[in-house]
Amino acid sequence: MSARRVAVVGGGVSGLAAAHRLRTLLGPSAAITVLEQRDRIGGVLHTVDLAGTAFDVGAEAFLARRPEVPALLAELGLTAELVHPTRATASVRAGGRTGPLPGGTLLGVPTSAAQLDGLLSEAGLAAVAAERHRPLTWRAGDDVALGGLLRSRFGDEVADRLADPLLGGVYAGRVDALGLRATVPALAAALDTGAPNLTAAADTATSPRDTRAPRPRLAGGGPPTPRESGSESARVGGSEHVSRDVGGQAPQPGAPVFGAVRGGYRRLLDALVAAAGADVRLRTTVRELQRREQGWRLVLGPTTAPEALDVDAVVLAVPAPAVARLLADAAPDAARAAGEIELASSAVVALAYRAADAATLPPTSGVLVAADEPLPVKAMTHSSNKWAHLGADGLVRLRASLGRFGEAATLQVDDAELVARARDGLSALAGITAPPVAVHVQRWGGGLPQYAVGHLDRVRTIEQGLPPGVAVAGSALHGVGVPACVATGRQAAERVAPATNGTPVG
Repeated sequence: MSARRVAVVGGGVSGLAAAHRLRTLLGPSAAITVLEQRDRIGGVLHTVDLAGTAFDVGAEAFLARRPEVPALLAELGLTAELVHPTRATASVRAGGRTGPLPGGTLLGVPTSAAQLDGLLSEAGLAAVAAERHRPLTWRAGDDVALGGLLRSRFGDEVADRLADPLLGGVYAGRVDALGLRATVPALAAALDTGAPNLTAAADTATSPRDTRAPRPRLAGGGPPTPRESGSESARVGGSEHVSRDVGGQAPQPGAPVFGAVRGGYRRLLDALVAAAGADVRLRTTVRELQRREQGWRLVLGPTTAPEALDVDAVVLAVPAPAVARLLADAAPDAARAAGEIELASSAVVALAYRAADAATLPPTSGVLVAADEPLPVKAMTHSSNKWAHLGADGLVRLRASLGRFGEAATLQVDDAELVARARDGLSALAGITAPPVAVHVQRWGGGLPQYAVGHLDRVRTIEQGLPPGVAVAGSALHGVGVPACVATGRQAAERVAPATNGTPVG
């Protein structure tokens, strides 16, 4: 029997997790090829050197209550590199003032225990208090824009000052364009089961449930449940201060909410490549996916010098527009659904300062910025406050996040202007005006998919419309966080392994 051959299109964490799982399933003789258009692996995970320290300028953390990343680190021998944040707490800038990020909410949706004094005006507080006394009409299974729902029930301030900074950070989007069912599934589930108002639904979604440790999903077993499919806040330009996943489940008491990798995500990426034993081809464009009598053909490279790669199976771990293009002939329904998923662009400006020059920095983990604040940044992460290892050398390191969905044009300036905007934001928020000792500008064009109304239906159409031997993975499916991406990559590998001329061996 000839060697089994699989192509993984996309060298981000989803694709590399798929390649790693394929190696386990198919054994050492399988030919696994990873095709990446960029000149590096990692996708929107990227670690750079910032004043002599490894610093992540894409995702900077993962949700620790999900098992995928800790289990994968253990499998790769990297458990000792797992770190957790300090006890520094987050803040929010709204109404012209900066204060603690309120407790008692489900990603900005107030529960009956919400502590919103100082964030909302008297009128805003009154609107929140009145919501639980207003009847709510809801039809089970409906999906609506989260922002519109919040505005109709609580008024504009909750949407603009709380929900938008939180969820807008997660998705680099606007709360008015995000679908309830994909972004806060636990809230939708509570409404489906008859919650009489939105406050009660948030109470139900955050109430204690089964406290047993979640079962690791590394062996696969189907897509994550709605409670597992929510994203953590650790994506590009994200609000790295969210303390719950989008599903709304609180972590175990005393357990760390977030985790990170000492030395940056490149440690995980490099370990995945080594363990997968794949042929990683950088600067390689996949232009077409063609069905063969047995298996698939990928057409690579420029039109003037095309190359054919014949394989038994394919994993597409690329952004939704690329999925749509490659599946246009092989799976037109799936391609149409993928083509409906829009992307948002953002940028991260990483800054390092001498401690004396950053003496006015608040001792918080960072600040989220309300959508209606006249500031050029949407979030500022005080990285060396949040992660002890990032300030061990005495320097202060920060991340400024800029750009939301529909604002790509505002990022079409040179790096110097983005740095100037980041410094203006830092001056307004923390009083730091000295020049930094090191800077890195990272642009993420189309870095994050937008989970709009009907997103779950689109994902269902994509997954159900795939032909045998083809699977899709990545942030466009069941969550934009790193654990969700790892899960989709591994599940994609398990879907296509049986198509490789033999039975999986693992």
